[in-house]
Amino acid sequence: MSNKKYKIKKGTVQETLMIPLYGRKLAMDMYPDIFNDRDCQELFERVDYEFKAPGKMKAKIGAIMGATRQYDMASACRDYLKNHPNACVVNIGCGLDTTFRQVDNGTAKGYNIDFPDVIAVRNELIPERERETNIAANVMDFSWFEQIDYHEEDGIVFFASGVFYYFKKEDVKKLFTAMAKQFKGGKIVFDATNATGLKSMAKTWLESADMDSVGVYFSIEDESELKAWSNDFAQVILKGYMTGYRPLDKRYGFIANYIFRFVDRTKRCQMIEIIFKE
Repeated sequence: MSNKKYKIKKGTVQETLMIPLYGRKLAMDMYPDIFNDRDCQELFERVDYEFKAPGKMKAKIGAIMGATRQYDMASACRDYLKNHPNACVVNIGCGLDTTFRQVDNGTAKGYNIDFPDVIAVRNELIPERERETNIAANVMDFSWFEQIDYHEEDGIVFFASGVFYYFKKEDVKKLFTAMAKQFKGGKIVFDATNATGLKSMAKTWLESADMDSVGVYFSIEDESELKAWSNDFAQVILKGYMTGYRPLDKRYGFIANYIFRFVDRTKRCQMIEIIFKE
């Protein structure tokens, strides 16, 4: 990575990329032995940007949740790579996320997909490495499928962190059904909420981040709805966002852990894995 400071302009897509990055950095600062995302700390030191931090408890909860989401995604990818070491690992709506570098086993191929203006920032801050490709594309324009060097015998795993909330449900359905037909034997993991959680997101998180003009649309009540979308889905698995891939740590504190258990129990936050038929 280059050593130059990269200026982040207020009110641009560059600024929106800093929000999840800052959360992961805070989590690493607080719990370096729990979260393995040292790239985010290095990246944050290399940008010229003043972040307005929220209150202490709110910042702590948001940071732990953001870092846990990345841990969940990485866990799902590692699990798939155990049986598919040469698979493609595809980050949909990548932003400045570096999950592939955390799960890279030396033989897998990484792909980072986002809009052209996001990829332009990413190319400045996180240039491609060996076996890693940045793709500038609208994820709903399925022509990007052809840019993935996919071989059915090797496999493919997709993940999307905080992406699909902003898409209409019918568009997400079209994407998933098209992926299941094109990438047989693959898997996608993503985070979701139910209708109640979606309303809460619009009222609290987006407003606090000065993104109240952004619409959120996609929610899922339970996995049965997804199972009905396509006969090409072999399995749909729903897991807790905060507790689905490892137990909560006592060091988070009673109040934080109470909130984390609540959002999982009420499906305000959930992780979903869809396995495509071979």
